[in-house]
Amino acid sequence: MTKAKFWFGLFLFLLIASGIFALYAWATLSYSYSTGKRAGFLQKFSQRGWICKTWEGEVVTGSMLGNQEKFVFSVRDPQVAKEVGDLIGRRVEIDYSQHIGVPTSCFGETQHYVTLIKEVDSDKIKLND
Repeated sequence: MTKAKFWFGLFLFLLIASGIFALYAWATLSYSYSTGKRAGFLQKFSQRGWICKTWEGEVVTGSMLGNQEKFVFSVRDPQVAKEVGDLIGRRVEIDYSQHIGVPTSCFGETQHYVTLIKEVDSDKIKLND
């Protein structure tokens, strides 16, 4: 085998592998496994990462007296990230989609990607009697 054939074969292999990776990443980000809503207090929101900067946040759900659960999420859309940042410390309702198998954390550190956020009016909060 000549050097030219070796380098051509290596180039062709890398090109095909890159194409498969790109197709897989596109498929995992385009199709969601599930969608849903969560409500709670937006406790934390930050941009993190060494090379790939992603927006990551945390909503505390459940009652304030107990049974609290943290829902961690990522935000890919810069406009949604701005809206989330403006609502820190408030009671919010978020819409999200879950994407399983995303190949790298450059798209977000969690499986849950927030698509919409809105503040919940304190008058609408129901208390269990």
